[in-house]
Amino acid sequence: MKYGHVKFWDISKGYGFITTDDDQDIFVHKSGLDITLKPVDLREGLRVRFDVRSDIKGDKAINVRKA
Repeated sequence: MKYGHVKFWDISKGYGFITTDDDQDIFVHKSGLDITLKPVDLREGLRVRFDVRSDIKGDKAINVRKA
């Protein structure tokens, strides 16, 4: 489990980026949000915890929830 904060979030497109505590930017899509977190609740600066999944396009955050 990693921790970080929301760097950018575009609610109309349903994606953004999270900056981890060790200064990496990780892509996040609304499909990666935990059931307890709605896309409208995500905002820049929000502290979150999440898992990282790697695929062909790179790393992405999954199971994103408030920290």
